[in-house]
Amino acid sequence: MSDNDARHAAVQRLQRKRGFLNYVVGAIGISILMVLIWFLTGRGYFWPMWVMAGFVVGLIFMGIGVFTNKPLTEDEIQREMQKGS
Repeated sequence: MSDNDARHAAVQRLQRKRGFLNYVVGAIGISILMVLIWFLTGRGYFWPMWVMAGFVVGLIFMGIGVFTNKPLTEDEIQREMQKGS
């Protein structure tokens, strides 16, 4: 892998991590807003849990994609190209 390819892969990984952090911050902010709305409107059934559950599911799948996917190697690319021929 050339220096340029390694740099490009590192930039992509950093962008995915930054996107994950943005998702976390947004989910926390929206969750706080939902709990505040629930609190100010009578504190009945705790409906914000469904919004938060959706965020958690998204967080799990996004985290798996960001933190467990390894960069493609040149060998993997070559093997896939040979399969397509």
